[in-house]
Amino acid sequence: MAKEEPKTAIDPNGLRYRSKVAGSPFSATGAFGAATMSCFLCGKHRPRAHLKTRKLLGKAQAVCAPSCKELDTLLKG
Repeated sequence: MAKEEPKTAIDPNGLRYRSKVAGSPFSATGAFGAATMSCFLCGKHRPRAHLKTRKLLGKAQAVCAPSCKELDTLLKG
């Protein structure tokens, strides 16, 4: 079985999708502090309050605080 080709067409104004919702699922809800960032180590999006900066590879990167594993258990349990 061959996969069906996607049924999209480029409009004359350059847009490909007509029904796609604008925006990002990770956008802030109004306050800058409510925004999310991805952890440099695990890649999961977390609120900024759950991240800390740590120097990795010569740059300050956002990582889970206290650690990715501990934060997962705290949020799930």
